[in-house]
Amino acid sequence: MQLVGNWSYPTSVKFGAGRINEIAEACKSAGIAKPLLVTDKGLASMEITTKTLDLLEAAGLGRGMFSEVDPNPTDKNAEAGVEFYRDGGFDGVIAFGGGSGLDLGKVIAFMAGQTRPLWDFEDIGDWWTRADADAIAPIIAVPTTAGTGSEVGRASVITNSTTSEKKIIFHPKMLPAVVICDPELTVGMPKFITAGTGLDAFAHCVEAFSSPHYHPMSQGIALEGMRLVKEYLPSAYADGTDIEARAHMMSAAAMGATAFQKGLGAIHAISHPVGAIYHTHHGTTNAVCMPAVLQFNKSAIKDRFDMASAYLGIDGGFDGFCNYVDELNASMGVPKTLTELGVKDPDIDRLVKDALADPSTGGNPIEMTEKNTKELILACI
Repeated sequence: MQLVGNWSYPTSVKFGAGRINEIAEACKSAGIAKPLLVTDKGLASMEITTKTLDLLEAAGLGRGMFSEVDPNPTDKNAEAGVEFYRDGGFDGVIAFGGGSGLDLGKVIAFMAGQTRPLWDFEDIGDWWTRADADAIAPIIAVPTTAGTGSEVGRASVITNSTTSEKKIIFHPKMLPAVVICDPELTVGMPKFITAGTGLDAFAHCVEAFSSPHYHPMSQGIALEGMRLVKEYLPSAYADGTDIEARAHMMSAAAMGATAFQKGLGAIHAISHPVGAIYHTHHGTTNAVCMPAVLQFNKSAIKDRFDMASAYLGIDGGFDGFCNYVDELNASMGVPKTLTELGVKDPDIDRLVKDALADPSTGGNPIEMTEKNTKELILACI
């Protein structure tokens, strides 16, 4: 297996089994002498984390770690992490883990040198220019799941603990300087996390491919990302030790996040408020919403998915693709509705309002209105 490479799009990516051993070298190249490893509570005591800390300590870089990270990281997590970073005299961040650890790690590095509050940097217009770019600490990202692709992203999703709204914090310099994609770190993922994160990567590719914006590079990346998920997610799900399947899924995750520079859409516009209010798993929520959103967007995306289906080896064009999505979800035990996922007695009006306010709506190929968004959410429920 020759799944090894050094990539520069969109940033420096060290890809391949065993490459976590290069973590100290990555710190050196990023100019970090005292890194803070940021990860979630579940990963803090796992072998892959302690091994990484051992590698850092052996290189004279200490073993600083912050792990007070919720599954949907909040502004409170960010405040605690920034305080820990400043008090410890750290000079860079290793964002380590799934989407929660990666997103919070990036925000801690971003906010550690800022004087304005977090929400001043929400992804609205040119608000990112409010930041002191020179005060942003260097970031190394080490994903341990294959889903969000946050390791190659310029933004983080943080939940406002007061309003229960997911907000996107953006700055170009939040893009990690170095990424280590080591598929061996994903071998221990349980089946439901393998499914949920893998389907998150798939959703990113599907929505980027559906977006009406012009970005041929992202369009091509999204299409190949879908193919990798189709070919390798079932294998990774069936046998978590299949390192080839794990590697291809790590590629698909990074590709999905690179592709959605072209835009996201209604899947994420709904998933963000559902996750913020009802604390559902993000990738699984995306998977539940995908069938209804595909039908919602059918008039605008049918032709392009007719072509995509041929490339993916799916018979029946757009309708065949939709059938494939249903079968893929079912094969991994994904609930058919948000109700089955655990969303009980939802506040529909609140979900509609928050979905329409989400930045992802701008990338949906069908304009989202109060009326059709309510109908779409009811279809998901």
